[in-house]
Amino acid sequence: GLSLQPLSFPPQPSPVPPSFQLDYEENCFRKDGAPFRYISGSIHYARVPQSAWRDRLLKMYLSGLSAVQVYIPWNYHEPLPGVYDFTGNRDVEAFLDLTADLGLLVILRPGPYICAEWEMGGLPAWLLWKPDIVLRSSDPAYLAAVDSWLHVLLPKIKPRLYQHGGNIISVQVENEYGSYYACDYGYLRHLLGSFRALLGTEVLLFTTDSARAEDLRCGTLQGLYATVDFGPDSNVTEAFDAQRWVEPKGPLVNSEYYTGWLDYWGEAHASTSSALVAQGLEEMLQLGASINMYMFHGGTNFAYWSGADFKNQYKPVTTSYDYDAPLSEAGDPTEKLFAIRTVISKFQPLPAGPMPPATPKYAYGWVALQKYADLLDVLDVLCPFGPIQSQFPLTFEAIKQTHGFVLYRTQLSRDVLDPAMLSAPPHSVCDRGYVMLRKEYQGTLQRDGQTALRVMGKAGDTLDVLLENMGRISFGANISDFKGLLGNLSLDSSPLSKWLMYPLAIDTAVQQGWPHAAQPKSSSQNRAGPAFYTGTFETPGIAWDTFVKFPGWGKGQMWINGFNLGRYWPGRGPQQTLFVPGSVLHVGRPNNITVLELEGAPTTPLLLFLDQPLFNRTFSRST
Repeated sequence: GLSLQPLSFPPQPSPVPPSFQLDYEENCFRKDGAPFRYISGSIHYARVPQSAWRDRLLKMYLSGLSAVQVYIPWNYHEPLPGVYDFTGNRDVEAFLDLTADLGLLVILRPGPYICAEWEMGGLPAWLLWKPDIVLRSSDPAYLAAVDSWLHVLLPKIKPRLYQHGGNIISVQVENEYGSYYACDYGYLRHLLGSFRALLGTEVLLFTTDSARAEDLRCGTLQGLYATVDFGPDSNVTEAFDAQRWVEPKGPLVNSEYYTGWLDYWGEAHASTSSALVAQGLEEMLQLGASINMYMFHGGTNFAYWSGADFKNQYKPVTTSYDYDAPLSEAGDPTEKLFAIRTVISKFQPLPAGPMPPATPKYAYGWVALQKYADLLDVLDVLCPFGPIQSQFPLTFEAIKQTHGFVLYRTQLSRDVLDPAMLSAPPHSVCDRGYVMLRKEYQGTLQRDGQTALRVMGKAGDTLDVLLENMGRISFGANISDFKGLLGNLSLDSSPLSKWLMYPLAIDTAVQQGWPHAAQPKSSSQNRAGPAFYTGTFETPGIAWDTFVKFPGWGKGQMWINGFNLGRYWPGRGPQQTLFVPGSVLHVGRPNNITVLELEGAPTTPLLLFLDQPLFNRTFSRST
C-alpha cells in the first residue's frame, strides 16, 4: 500500500517578542530592537470626566504625540484601608484601554507618591491615623501600606506592559524623591524590589528629579534609569549635563517639560508663552532627547482633590488645573498646541486627519438661588451619627475624616462682658476656621493669617468653629499635613475645654438628593456665615460644557446634580469660574444646584453661567 509521508514545512522563524530597552551604546531607547525616541504629554484621568477621556486622548494623538504619561493617585483608589475603587472615573484600566485603542504608548507613574499638586501628593490621608508615621521612608508602617496597595495595583498593570503585548513602555518609581528631606535609599531599594517582584525583570523602571545635583543625589538609585525634569526657562545643555552626571550613557530624557504652571489662590494666573515652549521643545528634539510635556491637558481638581505647596507658608492650589497647557481645562486646542504640533512635524510625520474643534459651550445665563438653611441648623442631616466628645480638640485624622469639614463646638465657661480674645496657637487652624457664637458669624481664623478674634458672650453660650480642609500639602514640606484644630483655642489665654466634634458627611447627603427634596428651613435670611443655597436650571435641549461665575459670593463649595465641582473663592482669585462638564447636566429635567457658602452670600444670590472661563483676576491677600 501507499505509505503517506507527513508533509514537512521549513521551520518558521519564531516571532520576536516585543521589547523596550535602554541602549547604552547608541544612547537611545530600543523598541523591538530599533532606535526609538518618544514625544509624550501628561494627562491625568482623575482630572478629566470619564466621558471626555477619548476626546482628550484623540487630540493628543492628532498633535503628533507617540505616548502619554499618566499618574495613578493612590488615594483616589483606596479611600479607606483595604477599600478599593476602580469604577467609573476611577476605572484606570478602561483609561489605559483607550490609550491602546488610539495607538498611544504609555509612560506610567504609579507612585506611590506622585506630587501632581494633588491632595497629599496621592498618599491616602488614612496613613496619618498613625500620627508618628514617617511618609516616603523605610518606616515599616508606611512600607506595609505601600506594599499592600502595590499588590492590588501592579497585577492590573503587568499584562499591559509592552513586553507582554501591551502599550506601557516604562514605569516611574516614586516621584522627584531627591527633593524630599528623608533621602532614604533603603526606601527606594524597597520599592525597586517590589516593582521588580510584581512587574517582572524586563520592564524599564526609571526615576525623575530636577536637574539640581542635590536632588539627583538623593533621588536616583542603581537599577533605576535616572531622568530629569525642567521647563523652557532652563538651559537645555546644562540640564542634560546634570542627567549625564548621574547617567553617563543612555537616552536623554526630560520627563516633565513644563508647558505652563499651576495657580495658587491669591496669586497671579500663571502663563508661559507658546513661542518659548515651542523653542525649548525644538532644541531638545534636535539633541535626540525623549520628552514628556507636563501638562499636555491639565483638567480640573474636582471636589476636594487639589493639593497645596509649602514655601514658607501654606499655599493651596486652585480648582482649575488648566496649567496654561496646550489643551485647555475644557479640552480645547490652543495656539500653544498648534505651535507644538508644528515643531513635532519637523521631526516625525503627523497623523492624518484634522484636529477636532473646540467642544461647544453654552452660556446658560443667570440662575437665582435661595437660602435653604444655615449649616448649624442641619447638623442632624450632615452628621447622622452625632458628635465625638473630647476634653480638647481632635484632628480630622484622629476622628477619621478625610476631606471637607468638621464642626468643633464648645460652651463659654464664663461671662465675657468685655470683648475677650478668642485665639489659636500659630499655624494650628488647618486650614480655615469659621467662628460662630450663639449661631452668629464672628469671622474667620486662618492657618497663616489671622489667629484671633474679639468676642463677647455669657456663660453657657455655644461657640462653634467650622474647620475647612483646603487640601493637604503635596510638595515642599517635611511634615505630615494634619487637618482641623491642631491646638486648643483659648479665651484671654484660658484654654477652652469639653469639645464636641461633628464630622460632616456633606457629600453623602448631597449625592442622595439633599436638600432638594426637603422643605427650606425657616432660618434667618441674611445671617452671614456657613449656609446652604439651592436652585435649579434647565438646559435648552442640549447639555454642553459651561463655566459658572460667583458674582459677590465669598468662598465655598458647589455641586450640580450631586457632582462636586470643587472650591470657589472669587475674592481671592485668580480663578473666577468653575468648569462644569456637560456630562454632569441633565436634558429635559431640572439641574439641581447646591452651594455651601462659608462666609456670606450676596443679598440677591445669583450665579452666572458663561461660555468661557475667567482665570485672571487676583485680589489682595487681605480679603
